[in-house]
Amino acid sequence: MSDFPVTVFHNPACGTSRNVLGMVEAAGYRPEVVEYLKAGWDAGQLRALFERAGLTPREALRGKEPLAVELGLLEAGDDAILSAMAEHPVLVNRPIVSTPKGAALCRPSERVLDLLDRTPETFVKEGGEVVRG
Repeated sequence: MSDFPVTVFHNPACGTSRNVLGMVEAAGYRPEVVEYLKAGWDAGQLRALFERAGLTPREALRGKEPLAVELGLLEAGDDAILSAMAEHPVLVNRPIVSTPKGAALCRPSERVLDLLDRTPETFVKEGGEVVRG
């Protein structure tokens, strides 16, 4: 295990998530990658991760996900949102990164740089945008 562990809660279909993972790797880390759509969550894990990141379930909700609308989560309370996220992992916005410096929803992807103790000199996102560490 690394002296500075990095965990990326990742959706490989998401460009922002791929950019975050690429930035972490370009900085020289070998992160633990949790493909949460496969691994799933339980409400306790989500609650602890959100508390660490300073997020409410509503703030971590992927509101543009059609299922969020279908389930009425845009008007629901945090407990209902958390339960729905545990049942339907796609409802959790991504990527979320956890390191010894804290945790954060890394949108935009450059937010991950605040969580690392070293950064890449430069990184080119999938869209061609250059990020300087």
